[in-house]
Amino acid sequence: MLDIQIPGSLSFDFYLFRDAPLVIKVATIFIIVAVTGTLLAYFSILRNRYLGYRKEKRLARLLPEADQLIIEEILTNPNLEESAVTGDTILPLDNFQSLPLHKRWVREALTERIIHFRRNVRGNMGQLLRSLYLQLELDRDTMKKMKSGHWEKKVQALNEFINMDMSIADVTILPLTNSRNRELRAAARHAYIKLSKNEPFKFFDVVTEPLLMWDQVELFRIITTTEDIAIPNFARWVTYSSNKSVVSFCLKLIVHYNQLPAVPAVIKLLDTKDHYLRADAINCLGKLRVPDMEDKLIAIYSSQPLHCQIEILKAIGRISSGRYIDFLKQEFLHSTDFDLRKSAARSLVKNEWFANQVLQELLDTSSPENLRILKHCMNPLIKY
Repeated sequence: MLDIQIPGSLSFDFYLFRDAPLVIKVATIFIIVAVTGTLLAYFSILRNRYLGYRKEKRLARLLPEADQLIIEEILTNPNLEESAVTGDTILPLDNFQSLPLHKRWVREALTERIIHFRRNVRGNMGQLLRSLYLQLELDRDTMKKMKSGHWEKKVQALNEFINMDMSIADVTILPLTNSRNRELRAAARHAYIKLSKNEPFKFFDVVTEPLLMWDQVELFRIITTTEDIAIPNFARWVTYSSNKSVVSFCLKLIVHYNQLPAVPAVIKLLDTKDHYLRADAINCLGKLRVPDMEDKLIAIYSSQPLHCQIEILKAIGRISSGRYIDFLKQEFLHSTDFDLRKSAARSLVKNEWFANQVLQELLDTSSPENLRILKHCMNPLIKY
């Protein structure tokens, strides 16, 4: 009988295993696989911790030296301060050769430190750090990351290009703006807006995935805080885009930039079958305070779903022409929906200059519930 002895007084009899019931065989195999997997997992954890420890020790020695070189050779170098900084300025790089730049992790660490310093300086110093990044050919490493098959590397490369204000060819970055990976998609759109000099919103033409609410918040922040960005007429996408989320987002941008020339394109959306998009268009017209639209909005009011009716009431309040005080009063008194009554009351308050007598009458004669709604809407501390 073949009997293999295992240290620790354990033995495994292959003949017994062969003749054992199927349940015992399966259980034994699972035990062996589980023990082997556990040992491999522990080994992997220990290996990663050891490598991380070694990297931390190496960085602890490297980073102070790199910081000192950047400060002394670039930022506080009197020869560079006195000269005009251009893209052709030759920097003193000899002392940087003391760093083991042939190692990838060293170049990555140095790139991070250059980006760190560049975030905290402006003007000539920022240009000097950008020149240092280029003359050390660190941009080649970033481009290699762009060609990587791992999305994390691509996101890292895009962030480095943004921080170093490096231009990227449209053919390289534009496909990434429609990536299935949400983080890569967001990073590519961010980079395209920041780095494209001619058409920073061209990706609106190719985007097929919906712009999620968080994507819209991030894009709005990037667009409105980027200096010297070329703002187009967003009516272009309101008219031609088949992506409803892009249209909705462009309506928000039209309001932010007060693009009155886009009003005709927004008006056409009142005939769209998508009532959510129609509500966004009504909201846009109200915030733009287009006085000629009140008649149109009142005419379609009765045929609209609830959320569109609410937006129409809000729009009348924002336009505040005072021509539809009686309409708002009737909606406040006779509507069966709470949100409609609240919106009508708020619009009456916004038309206070014209509706002062009506408001006083309602305060004197309204039911207790309507009175609470009216007083709530009249509170200047409450924003809508």
